Amino acid sequence: MHPRRPDGFDGLGYRGGARDEPGFGGAFPARSFSSASDLSRWVTSPPDIPGSRNLHWAEESPPRGAPAPCTPPEGPAEGPCPGGAGRSGEQLNRFAGFGIGLASLFTENVLAHPCIVLRRQCQVNYHARHYHLTPFTVINIMYSFNKTQGPRALWKGMGSTFIVQGITLGAEGIISEFTPLPREISHKWNPKQIGEHLLLKSLTYIVAMPFYSASLIETVQSEIIRDGAGILECVKEGVGRVIGLGVPHSKRLLPLLSLVFPTVLHGVLHYVISSVVQKVVLLVLKRKAYDSHLAESASPVQSMLDAYFPELIANFVASLCSDVTLYPLETVLHRLHVQGTRTIIDNTDLGYEVLPINTQYEGMRDCVSTIRQEEGALGFYKGFGAVVVQYTLHAAVLQITKIIYSTLLQNSA
Repeated sequence: MHPRRPDGFDGLGYRGGARDEPGFGGAFPARSFSSASDLSRWVTSPPDIPGSRNLHWAEESPPRGAPAPCTPPEGPAEGPCPGGAGRSGEQLNRFAGFGIGLASLFTENVLAHPCIVLRRQCQVNYHARHYHLTPFTVINIMYSFNKTQGPRALWKGMGSTFIVQGITLGAEGIISEFTPLPREISHKWNPKQIGEHLLLKSLTYIVAMPFYSASLIETVQSEIIRDGAGILECVKEGVGRVIGLGVPHSKRLLPLLSLVFPTVLHGVLHYVISSVVQKVVLLVLKRKAYDSHLAESASPVQSMLDAYFPELIANFVASLCSDVTLYPLETVLHRLHVQGTRTIIDNTDLGYEVLPINTQYEGMRDCVSTIRQEEGALGFYKGFGAVVVQYTLHAAVLQITKIIYSTLLQNSA
Protein backbone atom coordinates (compact mmCIF):
# COMPACT_ATOMS: atom_id res chain seq x y z
CA MET A 1 0.00 0.00 0.00
CA HIS A 2 1.24 3.40 -0.76
CA PRO A 3 -0.38 6.72 -0.65
CA ARG A 4 -0.56 8.64 -3.90
CA ARG A 5 0.42 11.64 -2.19
CA PRO A 6 0.93 15.34 -2.58
CA ASP A 7 3.97 15.38 -0.32
CA GLY A 8 7.57 15.89 -0.98
CA PHE A 9 9.98 13.03 -1.32
CA ASP A 10 11.43 11.83 1.96
CA GLY A 11 13.28 8.77 0.75
CA LEU A 12 16.47 7.11 1.94
CA GLY A 13 19.17 9.69 2.17
CA TYR A 14 16.94 12.62 1.43
CA ARG A 15 15.18 15.41 3.23
CA GLY A 16 17.74 17.06 5.35
CA GLY A 17 20.84 15.11 4.40
CA ALA A 18 20.50 15.56 0.67
CA ARG A 19 19.80 19.25 0.88
CA ASP A 20 23.46 20.02 1.27
CA GLU A 21 24.14 18.89 -2.28
CA PRO A 22 25.00 21.74 -4.64
CA GLY A 23 23.11 22.76 -7.68
CA PHE A 24 19.56 21.74 -6.90
CA GLY A 25 18.20 24.56 -4.82
CA GLY A 26 15.97 27.40 -5.88
CA ALA A 27 17.34 29.84 -8.40
CA PHE A 28 16.00 33.11 -7.06
CA PRO A 29 18.02 36.28 -6.54
CA ALA A 30 19.55 36.27 -3.08
CA ARG A 31 19.78 38.81 -0.33
CA SER A 32 23.03 40.66 0.12
CA PHE A 33 25.12 40.35 3.26
CA SER A 34 27.65 42.53 4.91
CA SER A 35 30.72 40.30 4.89
CA ALA A 36 32.48 39.26 1.72
CA SER A 37 32.46 35.60 2.69
CA ASP A 38 28.66 35.60 2.87
CA LEU A 39 28.38 36.89 -0.67
CA SER A 40 29.50 33.51 -2.03
CA ARG A 41 26.54 31.79 -0.36
CA TRP A 42 22.89 32.35 -1.12
CA VAL A 43 19.63 31.16 0.34
CA THR A 44 16.12 31.27 -0.94
CA SER A 45 12.70 30.34 0.35
CA PRO A 46 10.40 29.21 -2.47
CA PRO A 47 7.09 27.55 -1.65
CA ASP A 48 7.57 24.26 0.19
CA ILE A 49 6.04 22.02 -2.48
CA PRO A 50 7.36 19.01 -4.39
CA GLY A 51 9.78 20.07 -7.08
CA SER A 52 10.97 23.12 -5.16
CA ARG A 53 14.16 22.55 -3.14
CA ASN A 54 15.35 25.25 -0.77
CA LEU A 55 19.00 26.13 -0.53
CA HIS A 56 20.46 26.12 2.95
CA TRP A 57 23.46 27.70 4.55
CA ALA A 58 26.88 26.43 3.52
CA GLU A 59 25.60 25.29 0.16
CA GLU A 60 27.48 26.13 -2.98
CA SER A 61 26.68 29.16 -5.04
CA PRO A 62 24.67 28.69 -8.23
CA PRO A 63 26.35 26.83 -11.09
CA ARG A 64 28.25 28.65 -13.78
CA GLY A 65 25.99 30.17 -16.35
CA ALA A 66 23.25 31.03 -13.86
CA PRO A 67 22.48 34.72 -13.42
CA ALA A 68 24.37 36.14 -10.46
CA PRO A 69 22.40 37.68 -7.63
CA CYS A 70 22.14 41.42 -7.69
CA THR A 71 24.23 43.05 -4.92
CA PRO A 72 23.88 46.81 -4.53
CA PRO A 73 27.17 48.75 -4.32
CA GLU A 74 28.32 50.38 -1.13
CA GLY A 75 27.06 53.85 -0.49
CA PRO A 76 23.85 55.48 -1.64
CA ALA A 77 22.01 53.72 -4.38
CA GLU A 78 22.00 55.53 -7.68
CA GLY A 79 19.65 53.27 -9.59
CA PRO A 80 18.65 49.67 -10.15
CA CYS A 81 21.29 46.99 -10.31
CA PRO A 82 22.60 46.63 -13.85
CA GLY A 83 21.91 43.31 -15.54
CA GLY A 84 19.80 41.95 -12.65
CA ALA A 85 16.32 40.67 -13.06
CA GLY A 86 15.11 42.74 -10.10
CA ARG A 87 11.88 42.19 -8.26
CA SER A 88 10.01 41.18 -11.39
CA GLY A 89 12.47 38.38 -12.10
CA GLU A 90 12.30 37.17 -8.51
CA GLN A 91 8.51 37.16 -8.57
CA LEU A 92 8.55 35.29 -11.89
CA ASN A 93 10.86 32.64 -10.46
CA ARG A 94 8.72 32.19 -7.38
CA PHE A 95 5.55 31.99 -9.43
CA ALA A 96 7.14 29.55 -11.87
CA GLY A 97 8.42 27.29 -9.08
CA PHE A 98 4.99 27.23 -7.46
CA GLY A 99 3.31 26.54 -10.81
CA ILE A 100 5.64 23.66 -11.64
CA GLY A 101 5.03 21.93 -8.33
CA LEU A 102 1.30 22.58 -8.52
CA ALA A 103 1.10 21.10 -12.02
CA SER A 104 2.86 17.96 -10.81
CA LEU A 105 0.54 17.62 -7.81
CA PHE A 106 -2.54 18.17 -9.94
CA THR A 107 -1.44 15.53 -12.44
CA GLU A 108 -0.60 12.91 -9.78
CA ASN A 109 -3.71 13.32 -7.66
CA VAL A 110 -6.50 14.65 -9.87
CA LEU A 111 -5.83 14.18 -13.56
CA ALA A 112 -4.57 10.62 -13.11
CA HIS A 113 -7.40 9.52 -10.80
CA PRO A 114 -9.59 8.03 -13.59
CA CYS A 115 -6.65 5.79 -14.53
CA ILE A 116 -6.35 4.67 -10.90
CA VAL A 117 -10.08 3.90 -10.72
CA LEU A 118 -10.09 1.76 -13.85
CA ARG A 119 -6.83 0.09 -12.94
CA ARG A 120 -8.22 -1.04 -9.57
CA GLN A 121 -11.50 -2.21 -11.06
CA CYS A 122 -9.63 -4.37 -13.56
CA GLN A 123 -7.39 -5.77 -10.83
CA VAL A 124 -10.26 -6.98 -8.64
CA ASN A 125 -12.37 -8.26 -11.57
CA TYR A 126 -11.26 -11.88 -11.36
CA HIS A 127 -13.62 -13.20 -14.07
CA ALA A 128 -12.91 -10.51 -16.69
CA ARG A 129 -12.09 -11.82 -20.16
CA HIS A 130 -10.45 -8.62 -21.36
CA TYR A 131 -7.31 -7.81 -19.41
CA HIS A 132 -6.85 -4.25 -20.79
CA LEU A 133 -3.09 -4.55 -21.07
CA THR A 134 -2.81 -1.75 -23.65
CA PRO A 135 -3.82 1.92 -23.39
CA PHE A 136 -6.13 1.64 -26.42
CA THR A 137 -8.65 -0.67 -24.75
CA VAL A 138 -8.37 1.33 -21.53
CA ILE A 139 -9.33 4.58 -23.24
CA ASN A 140 -12.25 2.84 -24.93
CA ILE A 141 -13.66 1.41 -21.69
CA MET A 142 -13.17 4.74 -19.88
CA TYR A 143 -15.22 6.41 -22.60
CA SER A 144 -17.96 3.81 -22.14
CA PHE A 145 -18.10 4.38 -18.38
CA ASN A 146 -18.25 8.13 -18.87
CA LYS A 147 -21.03 7.77 -21.45
CA THR A 148 -23.22 5.46 -19.37
CA GLN A 149 -22.60 6.81 -15.85
CA GLY A 150 -21.20 10.30 -16.29
CA PRO A 151 -17.86 11.83 -15.21
CA ARG A 152 -18.44 10.92 -11.57
CA ALA A 153 -17.78 7.27 -12.43
CA LEU A 154 -14.15 8.11 -13.21
CA TRP A 155 -13.47 10.42 -10.26
CA LYS A 156 -15.19 8.44 -7.51
CA GLY A 157 -13.28 7.99 -4.28
CA MET A 158 -10.87 10.84 -4.94
CA GLY A 159 -11.70 12.53 -1.63
CA SER A 160 -11.02 9.36 0.32
CA THR A 161 -7.56 9.02 -1.26
CA PHE A 162 -6.63 12.42 0.15
CA ILE A 163 -7.98 11.38 3.55
CA VAL A 164 -5.81 8.26 3.50
CA GLN A 165 -2.78 10.39 2.62
CA GLY A 166 -3.52 12.68 5.54
CA ILE A 167 -3.96 9.76 7.93
CA THR A 168 -0.70 8.24 6.73
CA LEU A 169 1.28 11.45 7.20
CA GLY A 170 -0.33 12.12 10.58
CA ALA A 171 0.31 8.60 11.85
CA GLU A 172 3.92 8.73 10.74
CA GLY A 173 4.47 12.05 12.51
CA ILE A 174 2.80 10.93 15.73
CA ILE A 175 4.66 7.60 15.88
CA SER A 176 8.00 9.29 15.22
CA GLU A 177 7.32 11.84 17.99
CA PHE A 178 6.54 9.25 20.66
CA THR A 179 9.12 6.65 19.63
CA PRO A 180 12.84 6.78 18.83
CA LEU A 181 12.12 5.66 15.27
CA PRO A 182 13.67 8.16 12.83
CA ARG A 183 11.39 9.81 10.29
CA GLU A 184 14.34 10.84 8.12
CA ILE A 185 17.72 9.32 7.38
CA SER A 186 20.89 11.35 7.14
CA HIS A 187 23.81 10.58 4.85
CA LYS A 188 25.70 9.00 7.76
CA TRP A 189 23.29 6.12 7.95
CA ASN A 190 23.82 2.65 9.36
CA PRO A 191 21.83 -0.59 9.03
CA LYS A 192 20.19 -0.06 12.43
CA GLN A 193 18.93 3.38 11.45
CA ILE A 194 17.52 2.07 8.17
CA GLY A 195 15.82 -0.81 9.98
CA GLU A 196 14.21 1.57 12.49
CA HIS A 197 13.12 3.88 9.66
CA LEU A 198 11.49 1.02 7.76
CA LEU A 199 9.84 -0.14 11.00
CA LEU A 200 8.30 3.33 11.29
CA LYS A 201 6.98 3.02 7.75
CA SER A 202 5.57 -0.43 8.51
CA LEU A 203 3.72 0.79 11.60
CA THR A 204 2.35 3.70 9.58
CA TYR A 205 1.00 1.37 6.90
CA ILE A 206 -0.64 -0.80 9.57
CA VAL A 207 -2.42 2.22 11.12
CA ALA A 208 -3.66 3.44 7.73
CA MET A 209 -4.59 -0.06 6.47
CA PRO A 210 -8.32 -0.13 7.39
CA PHE A 211 -8.83 3.35 5.91
CA TYR A 212 -6.95 2.35 2.76
CA SER A 213 -9.27 -0.65 2.46
CA ALA A 214 -12.33 1.61 2.75
CA SER A 215 -10.89 4.02 0.18
CA LEU A 216 -10.19 1.14 -2.20
CA ILE A 217 -13.82 0.03 -1.98
CA GLU A 218 -15.00 3.57 -2.80
CA THR A 219 -12.86 3.69 -5.95
CA VAL A 220 -14.03 0.32 -7.31
CA GLN A 221 -17.69 0.40 -6.21
CA SER A 222 -19.98 0.93 -9.20
CA GLU A 223 -21.63 4.35 -9.44
CA ILE A 224 -24.83 2.64 -10.58
CA ILE A 225 -25.65 1.21 -7.14
CA ARG A 226 -23.67 3.75 -5.15
CA ASP A 227 -25.60 5.91 -2.69
CA GLY A 228 -24.68 9.46 -1.75
CA ALA A 229 -21.82 8.70 0.63
CA GLY A 230 -20.21 11.59 2.49
CA ILE A 231 -16.59 12.60 2.21
CA LEU A 232 -15.84 11.15 5.66
CA GLU A 233 -17.43 7.79 4.84
CA CYS A 234 -13.91 6.41 4.43
CA VAL A 235 -13.09 7.24 8.05
CA LYS A 236 -16.36 5.76 9.27
CA GLU A 237 -15.84 2.53 7.34
CA GLY A 238 -12.22 2.27 8.47
CA VAL A 239 -13.11 2.61 12.12
CA GLY A 240 -16.00 0.17 11.66
CA ARG A 241 -13.63 -2.35 10.09
CA VAL A 242 -11.39 -2.18 13.16
CA ILE A 243 -14.10 -2.52 15.80
CA GLY A 244 -16.26 -4.90 13.77
CA LEU A 245 -19.22 -2.57 13.23
CA GLY A 246 -20.70 -0.74 10.27
CA VAL A 247 -21.82 -2.14 6.93
CA PRO A 248 -22.36 -5.92 7.16
CA HIS A 249 -19.83 -8.09 5.40
CA SER A 250 -19.91 -11.68 4.27
CA LYS A 251 -18.16 -14.58 5.96
CA ARG A 252 -15.46 -14.48 3.29
CA LEU A 253 -14.14 -11.19 4.72
CA LEU A 254 -10.50 -11.63 5.69
CA PRO A 255 -9.51 -10.40 9.15
CA LEU A 256 -7.20 -7.38 9.32
CA LEU A 257 -4.42 -9.52 10.77
CA SER A 258 -4.38 -11.55 7.53
CA LEU A 259 -3.93 -8.33 5.55
CA VAL A 260 -1.02 -6.94 7.58
CA PHE A 261 1.76 -8.86 5.86
CA PRO A 262 0.80 -8.19 2.20
CA THR A 263 -0.02 -4.54 3.01
CA VAL A 264 3.27 -3.88 4.78
CA LEU A 265 5.24 -5.86 2.20
CA HIS A 266 3.80 -3.84 -0.68
CA GLY A 267 4.20 -0.53 1.12
CA VAL A 268 7.80 -1.06 2.23
CA LEU A 269 8.92 -2.44 -1.15
CA HIS A 270 7.27 0.47 -2.95
CA TYR A 271 8.98 2.95 -0.64
CA VAL A 272 12.42 1.33 -0.95
CA ILE A 273 12.27 1.03 -4.74
CA SER A 274 11.08 4.62 -5.10
CA SER A 275 13.82 5.88 -2.78
CA VAL A 276 16.64 4.04 -4.51
CA VAL A 277 15.50 4.88 -8.04
CA GLN A 278 14.96 8.53 -7.20
CA LYS A 279 18.41 8.85 -5.66
CA VAL A 280 20.06 7.24 -8.69
CA VAL A 281 18.14 9.42 -11.16
CA LEU A 282 18.99 12.57 -9.19
CA LEU A 283 22.68 11.66 -9.19
CA VAL A 284 22.63 11.07 -12.95
CA LEU A 285 20.82 14.33 -13.66
CA LYS A 286 23.10 16.25 -11.32
CA ARG A 287 26.19 14.83 -13.02
CA LYS A 288 24.78 15.71 -16.42
CA ALA A 289 24.04 19.27 -15.33
CA TYR A 290 27.49 19.61 -13.75
CA ASP A 291 29.22 18.46 -16.93
CA SER A 292 27.24 20.93 -19.02
CA HIS A 293 28.20 23.77 -16.68
CA LEU A 294 31.87 22.80 -16.85
CA ALA A 295 31.68 22.91 -20.64
CA GLU A 296 30.13 26.41 -20.32
CA SER A 297 27.35 25.33 -22.62
CA ALA A 298 24.46 25.88 -20.25
CA SER A 299 22.38 28.98 -20.85
CA PRO A 300 20.82 30.96 -17.99
CA VAL A 301 17.44 29.47 -18.95
CA GLN A 302 18.83 25.94 -18.69
CA SER A 303 20.38 26.77 -15.32
CA MET A 304 16.98 27.87 -14.07
CA LEU A 305 15.43 24.62 -15.34
CA ASP A 306 18.12 22.60 -13.58
CA ALA A 307 16.94 24.13 -10.32
CA TYR A 308 13.38 22.77 -10.59
CA PHE A 309 12.97 19.81 -12.90
CA PRO A 310 15.52 17.18 -11.77
CA GLU A 311 13.54 16.30 -8.64
CA LEU A 312 10.26 16.19 -10.56
CA ILE A 313 11.77 13.93 -13.19
CA ALA A 314 13.35 11.69 -10.54
CA ASN A 315 10.04 11.42 -8.70
CA PHE A 316 8.27 10.56 -11.96
CA VAL A 317 10.76 7.81 -12.85
CA ALA A 318 10.76 6.42 -9.30
CA SER A 319 6.96 6.18 -9.16
CA LEU A 320 6.84 4.55 -12.59
CA CYS A 321 9.47 1.94 -11.74
CA SER A 322 7.89 1.03 -8.40
CA ASP A 323 4.36 0.81 -9.83
CA VAL A 324 5.45 -1.39 -12.74
CA THR A 325 7.63 -3.63 -10.60
CA LEU A 326 5.03 -4.20 -7.88
CA TYR A 327 1.94 -4.33 -10.09
CA PRO A 328 1.37 -8.12 -9.60
CA LEU A 329 1.67 -7.74 -5.82
CA GLU A 330 -0.73 -4.80 -5.92
CA THR A 331 -3.27 -6.93 -7.78
CA VAL A 332 -3.11 -9.60 -5.08
CA LEU A 333 -3.31 -6.99 -2.32
CA HIS A 334 -6.41 -5.32 -3.75
CA ARG A 335 -8.23 -8.60 -4.20
CA LEU A 336 -7.57 -9.54 -0.59
CA HIS A 337 -8.80 -6.18 0.68
CA VAL A 338 -12.03 -6.25 -1.35
CA GLN A 339 -12.96 -9.88 -0.66
CA GLY A 340 -16.03 -10.30 1.51
CA THR A 341 -16.99 -6.60 1.48
CA ARG A 342 -20.03 -7.18 -0.78
CA THR A 343 -18.60 -4.77 -3.33
CA ILE A 344 -20.23 -4.49 -6.75
CA ILE A 345 -18.00 -3.24 -9.55
CA ASP A 346 -18.56 -2.20 -13.15
CA ASN A 347 -18.26 -4.79 -15.89
CA THR A 348 -14.88 -3.93 -17.43
CA ASP A 349 -15.60 -6.18 -20.42
CA LEU A 350 -18.71 -4.37 -21.64
CA GLY A 351 -18.52 -0.89 -20.15
CA TYR A 352 -21.99 -1.26 -18.65
CA GLU A 353 -23.77 -3.58 -16.20
CA VAL A 354 -22.32 -4.52 -12.81
CA LEU A 355 -20.65 -7.56 -11.26
CA PRO A 356 -20.36 -8.78 -7.64
CA ILE A 357 -17.06 -9.74 -6.05
CA ASN A 358 -17.37 -13.33 -4.80
CA THR A 359 -13.79 -14.48 -4.35
CA GLN A 360 -12.87 -17.04 -1.69
CA TYR A 361 -9.13 -16.67 -1.23
CA GLU A 362 -7.77 -18.05 2.01
CA GLY A 363 -4.79 -15.73 2.04
CA MET A 364 -1.97 -14.25 0.01
CA ARG A 365 -0.46 -17.57 -1.06
CA ASP A 366 -3.82 -19.00 -2.12
CA CYS A 367 -4.61 -15.83 -4.07
CA VAL A 368 -1.34 -15.99 -5.99
CA SER A 369 -1.75 -19.65 -6.90
CA THR A 370 -5.41 -19.20 -7.88
CA ILE A 371 -4.67 -16.29 -10.19
CA ARG A 372 -1.83 -18.23 -11.82
CA GLN A 373 -3.98 -21.31 -12.41
CA GLU A 374 -7.24 -19.69 -13.51
CA GLU A 375 -6.13 -16.47 -15.23
CA GLY A 376 -2.54 -17.14 -16.20
CA ALA A 377 0.53 -15.00 -15.63
CA LEU A 378 -1.09 -12.03 -17.37
CA GLY A 379 -3.88 -12.13 -14.80
CA PHE A 380 -1.57 -10.31 -12.42
CA TYR A 381 -1.39 -7.43 -14.93
CA LYS A 382 -5.07 -6.79 -15.52
CA GLY A 383 -5.60 -3.09 -16.17
CA PHE A 384 -1.91 -2.43 -16.85
CA GLY A 385 -2.86 -0.23 -19.79
CA ALA A 386 -4.18 2.30 -17.28
CA VAL A 387 -0.65 2.66 -15.88
CA VAL A 388 0.62 3.44 -19.38
CA VAL A 389 -2.07 6.09 -19.84
CA GLN A 390 -1.42 7.55 -16.39
CA TYR A 391 2.32 8.04 -16.80
CA THR A 392 2.05 9.12 -20.42
CA LEU A 393 -0.31 11.85 -19.28
CA HIS A 394 2.03 12.79 -16.45
CA ALA A 395 5.03 13.00 -18.77
CA ALA A 396 3.07 15.17 -21.20
CA VAL A 397 2.09 17.60 -18.42
CA LEU A 398 5.70 17.84 -17.24
CA GLN A 399 6.90 18.53 -20.77
CA ILE A 400 4.23 21.18 -21.39
CA THR A 401 5.06 22.83 -18.06
CA LYS A 402 8.75 22.86 -18.98
CA ILE A 403 8.02 24.50 -22.35
CA ILE A 404 5.86 27.17 -20.72
CA TYR A 405 8.47 27.86 -18.07
CA SER A 406 11.26 28.12 -20.65
CA THR A 407 9.18 30.55 -22.69
CA LEU A 408 8.53 32.73 -19.65
CA LEU A 409 12.22 32.80 -18.75
CA GLN A 410 13.26 33.70 -22.31
CA ASN A 411 10.71 36.49 -22.51
CA SER A 412 11.80 37.94 -19.19
CA ALA A 413 15.51 37.76 -20.00
